[in-house]
Amino acid sequence: MNLLLTGSFDAAERDTWAAALRQALPGHRLLLARGELADDAIDAAIVANPPPGSLQGLPRLQLIQTLWAGVDRLLGDASLPAGVPVARMVDPAMNAAMAETALWAVLALHRGFFTYARQQQQGRWQQHAQRRADEVPVLVLGLGQMGGAVVRRLQQQGYPVTAWRRGAGDAASGVPGVHVASGSDGLHAALAGARVLVNLLPLTPDTRGLLDAALFNRLPRGAAVVNLARGAHVVDADLLAALASGQVGHAVLDVFHAEPLAADHPFWAHPRVTVLPHVAAQTDERSAAAVVAANIDALAAGAPLRHLVRRDAGY
Repeated sequence: MNLLLTGSFDAAERDTWAAALRQALPGHRLLLARGELADDAIDAAIVANPPPGSLQGLPRLQLIQTLWAGVDRLLGDASLPAGVPVARMVDPAMNAAMAETALWAVLALHRGFFTYARQQQQGRWQQHAQRRADEVPVLVLGLGQMGGAVVRRLQQQGYPVTAWRRGAGDAASGVPGVHVASGSDGLHAALAGARVLVNLLPLTPDTRGLLDAALFNRLPRGAAVVNLARGAHVVDADLLAALASGQVGHAVLDVFHAEPLAADHPFWAHPRVTVLPHVAAQTDERSAAAVVAANIDALAAGAPLRHLVRRDAGY
């Protein structure tokens, strides 16, 4: 099959991806630009936030396989060819990395390590009471591939975990021993008991701005917020106000409305905000290439494709 690799990456990133994909797809031809073959010869596109309009005019296109877990920007392209299946990246290595980051954040919040880091800057020696993991309830928003991995890792560490999904979904897809809540009533009840909130929801019209003043006010006073999903889930002004009032005790933020985060953004210097430069779960080219290869080989064989996006749902 003839495969087009296109996206918003520099030449070095493109070459790294091309090498990994060619190794994983020896029986297929990988193109790095349109024009290497006629447009009507391209069977599938492998993309990473491609520029809007870059997939138009490919009449033979049978699959759009993204290299990223999030598809909100891709689906936001009005020129995206209708009727062509879109598959998102579901990579076990990324799931494991996200679970590691979530565990680090929850553990640091639980044990007060961010507080001790501030004390070090002040030259202040002060010990604080140490809680057990089973005294720190965690609420995870989202129970997809990454959410499930995070829930399992936190549960293994001894934290009482509640997972929330927007719809009722399939109860069997939950994690044994973990309470799964759904709907607005379920969210309100779950928020009331959470000491740490971890957001892993997909970004859709329904979840944009979900982490706002109303949500923060439903948390116990001093609870922490960890956003590892999308910056647009958070209303920044509401989070800053909640931090100022003490309603939110600390925020760990990996994603932002605009990236890189502007140098003058108040999150940078806020004493109770930890900023990460969108590194909670970076794509591993080696494992991701194997995931892509499995779907391309399935397409060539006429077999079912995996991890297809529901365009109407936005993920």
